[in-house]
Amino acid sequence: MNKARHIAIIMDGNGRWAEQREKKRVKGHEAGAKVVREITEYCSRDKDIERLTLYAFSTENWKRPRLEVEFLMKLLQKYLESELDNYIQNNIRFEPIGDIRAFSKSLQTTLKNVKEKTAHCDGLVQSLALNYGAHDEILRAVNKIKNCQNDITEAMLGNALDCKHSVDLLIRTGGDHRLSNFLLWQAAYAELFFSDTLWPDFTTNELGKIIKDFTKIERRFGGLK
Repeated sequence: MNKARHIAIIMDGNGRWAEQREKKRVKGHEAGAKVVREITEYCSRDKDIERLTLYAFSTENWKRPRLEVEFLMKLLQKYLESELDNYIQNNIRFEPIGDIRAFSKSLQTTLKNVKEKTAHCDGLVQSLALNYGAHDEILRAVNKIKNCQNDITEAMLGNALDCKHSVDLLIRTGGDHRLSNFLLWQAAYAELFFSDTLWPDFTTNELGKIIKDFTKIERRFGGLK
């Protein structure tokens, strides 16, 4: 039986969820942040799940309206500050991925602080992908090792990435069927599940059903069995 040791989720649909309720888009992001906590706590209780990587802010999201981006930055700061105790209580280690140099000094400090204060936790690893894009991640990895005297190997490139762990199960909510530049290297053999549910409506029950379906899949990794 397959085990979903590394689950990655593209959390799509916050804005549409709010618009359907005739609310401002930011209200969808607030609702989505609550679901992040619920899903993370659920995964932390499943001993088979080792890592949960959530697509929180992409390199392309800077193109959104300025006020929405500013709100997302404040929401992220608030989320991290409020979740620190919860991470520690649930033995969750926080490891952000992406190029955080684009964020404010205050937010960078908060990210590093939460990472350092949860470094001792040995349960679930929760990664938020922040200012993350797979193309950018791969380019930065190549630049790290481009001066190597030997031929670059797959292992060398993999170890230079922000996320060094292959994805078993990749889920996208919100109804679209694309990867949107998320973990393209790590998801090479991931099983893909697409849900029509908008992220603020995504529940632990739906995640549990997806994981159950995943366990029944025959994963061949390019082979016959």
